[in-house]
Amino acid sequence: MVGIYFSGTGNTKYCVNKFLEYYYNDINKVESYSIEDKRCIDKIKENSTVIFGYPIHYSDIPIIVRNFIKDNSMLFKNKSVFIISTMGLFSGDGTGCSARLLKRYGANILGGLHLKMPDCIGDVKVLKKSIDKNIEIIKETDDKIKITVETFKRQKYSQDGLKFINHLSGLFGQRLWFYKKTYKLRNKLKINYDKCISCGKCANICPMKNIRMIENKPISQNNCTCCYRCISNCPKKAITLIGNEVIEQCTIEKYTER
Repeated sequence: MVGIYFSGTGNTKYCVNKFLEYYYNDINKVESYSIEDKRCIDKIKENSTVIFGYPIHYSDIPIIVRNFIKDNSMLFKNKSVFIISTMGLFSGDGTGCSARLLKRYGANILGGLHLKMPDCIGDVKVLKKSIDKNIEIIKETDDKIKITVETFKRQKYSQDGLKFINHLSGLFGQRLWFYKKTYKLRNKLKINYDKCISCGKCANICPMKNIRMIENKPISQNNCTCCYRCISNCPKKAITLIGNEVIEQCTIEKYTER
């Protein structure tokens, strides 16, 4: 069994690794790979069961995740897939969004798990919580993962987000209101050059290679996947997407390394 994930600020990576850690009761046996890692293709081929994780954006899967599934569709044929979706508040059918796609390519969907994690949208105040509250959220999520793994071992799989009622909830709860919101945000990344020091960190960590250093300046290529990685790691808080000011840089280490 292998974990495959996409994680912008670390939430989903944390959850996939925690799931495998509880499953094996041994952190040294945990094997997980980002979809950005070239090794992940071979690891999917080598394993019959895949724990597949990603964050949810406006009740939909990130552009980079959808592209990965489509570009590697044959990898998932006859694979058993358990899906983990992380979110700041609500998704409805977060796991169902990829499950429907993966089924089309011949995957056997074992189940799904929705996990609430600290909100990573660092330039909007709406879902911001204190560090102590976010630590509490992660503890509650750990407990849910542990319970889910215990039933998983008995081949009783959580079905979060996979039922028809969940599909309706995700569709009418968010997706219709924010139709193709993530696609519309692809060209909205903003860089404040008065603050920018041209360190190049954003270009180096962008999973979409959306930011390129041109004449010693980071320039968006209008292909953002809304992961907030650059926003949460810019040393000068010079990058925003939805809002106009960085309120909090939301990396998982803020809540786990304490």
